[in-house]
Amino acid sequence: MPPPLRGISSMATRQVLADLATAWQAAGGQPVAIESVGGVDAARRVQAGEALDMVLLASDAIDKLLADGHAVAGSKVDWVRSSTAVAVPEGAALPNIGSEAALQAAVLAAPRIGYSTGPSGTALLRLFEQWGMTAQLQPRLVQARPGVPVGQLVAQGEAALGFQQLSELLHVPGITVLGTLPPAVAIDTVFSGAVVTGSPAPGAVRDFLAFLASAQAAPAKQRQGMQPV
Repeated sequence: MPPPLRGISSMATRQVLADLATAWQAAGGQPVAIESVGGVDAARRVQAGEALDMVLLASDAIDKLLADGHAVAGSKVDWVRSSTAVAVPEGAALPNIGSEAALQAAVLAAPRIGYSTGPSGTALLRLFEQWGMTAQLQPRLVQARPGVPVGQLVAQGEAALGFQQLSELLHVPGITVLGTLPPAVAIDTVFSGAVVTGSPAPGAVRDFLAFLASAQAAPAKQRQGMQPV
């Protein structure tokens, strides 16, 4: 039995990757061991030369690793799309977020707003800037700490309104997910995978990445609030 393929991913895809790795192995694929951490930390570990076979992060983060030579050119595979959603504490009033104007009103009414350190958080701050609200909202913004997801901030009452990938909010107790952002201001993230430079098993990694992007993987993605690319 060959050793497991070692991978690293961001937290947003943790559960869907666990489900798909199980399905892959059940079908006879080489064992896979994927550690999910904060996306920034994952990229740093790849850049530091940790012995890994694959990396699975937001598409732009993979592009940077490729450009810097930390991932193998030509090995990038886009495999899932994830939408940003909004949550409030369980039992709280449910604000309308069905339109851009309604979402603006909900944001302005929230005393504390939770957001992530990942791509959805970066895009959310850009949206607030586009709305001309950065200065007004700054004192109310609560960035998730390493190891503490936005949903937990909301559940604990540290944020009245929380923004994060739907997949990361779905299974958090103590919150109510209002839904994804309205189409006019949707924040979607494409996640990709690539072979880490120096992996002794690039062919096996490519096979696993192809499985992640295949039609067989679609039901698992949809169960976790994600979509095929």
